[in-house]
Amino acid sequence: MSLEIIISDAIKDAMRAKDKVALDALRAVKSQILLLKTEAKGAEVSAEQEIAILQRMIKQRKDSYDQFTAQNRSDLAEVEEAQSKVIEKYLPQQMTSEELETAMKNIIAETGATSAKDLGKVMGMAGKALAGKSDGKSISDMAKKLLS
Repeated sequence: MSLEIIISDAIKDAMRAKDKVALDALRAVKSQILLLKTEAKGAEVSAEQEIAILQRMIKQRKDSYDQFTAQNRSDLAEVEEAQSKVIEKYLPQQMTSEELETAMKNIIAETGATSAKDLGKVMGMAGKALAGKSDGKSISDMAKKLLS
């Protein structure tokens, strides 16, 4: 079942439950999916694209959360954090740091990377292999740690 259908069902459930935070977050996700479909002229949205949308939206909300907490706007920060948690439910299970480290070691071995100069090769392969399972910042941090 596509993410769009799952989100549509979740929107209905959020409406019934009168959960405004979940409803706003889910509507934003659906909006991004529809926007991507429109740009692709009606073509189906792939699972990778759906995951990328979710990750981008979570990152935006976390950035907003950080800005609001820095400005002592806890009321707005709480909303962003709550929406982020709602969106995270629709991502695949995230890797633990140990799993990420193991996967990154395998990728580094496959690419033959030996130093930080090879970070681009490693990140390119890791980005594709670990899409949706871990966020880009965690992947980047682990790659830098292992290559240094």
